[in-house]
Amino acid sequence: MPSPNVYKVDIAETFYHVYARGASKQKIFIESSDYYYFLGLFQRYLSLKPKLSKTGIIYPHYRGSVEILCYCLMSNHFHLVIYQKDQGVMKKLMHSIMTSYSRYFNIKYKRSGPLFETRYKASRIDKDNYLTHISRYIHLNPHLWRNYRYSSLKYYLGDKSPDWLQTEKVTELFDGVGDDYLKFVSDYQENKQMIDQLKHELANG
Repeated sequence: MPSPNVYKVDIAETFYHVYARGASKQKIFIESSDYYYFLGLFQRYLSLKPKLSKTGIIYPHYRGSVEILCYCLMSNHFHLVIYQKDQGVMKKLMHSIMTSYSRYFNIKYKRSGPLFETRYKASRIDKDNYLTHISRYIHLNPHLWRNYRYSSLKYYLGDKSPDWLQTEKVTELFDGVGDDYLKFVSDYQENKQMIDQLKHELANG
């Protein structure tokens, strides 16, 4: 089960559901280039080899100490599943990403002040079955989830993953990566729609 939303829980070899939203629920992604810049920050900090800035400075490199398992970027918030191997590294990664993205966004849109409502929230995931369910919840965030461009779902269905995305800890819990996972996601969506429709009919009966 997930633990409550907290900031102080920081345990090695642990899964987390990480999320953050814009201040006053404002948009944090406006154009498609904003989504891709944010995803590029994962490449910057989690690629196989350290990356250099334009001035030749080596960016922090967290590969091997923390992993991104799945993600979904929505217009005013984002969700991640993170596996933290070494204590304290998730905090460093999220600080690097959110600080870099806030700087980019504020310069691009000529604004100042905090972009995010608070610093990220993290719920610890302590069971494998909840890990699969939270991955499904994240991938179902968009209304048109099956073809949504800014989630990791396509990589669970057979597309080649970027090197910074490590899906194996979720996909190995299924018999097959493509159809099996899609069925897992679709079944919940169909059942949820039936339940919502029944509630609507009862409320108006």
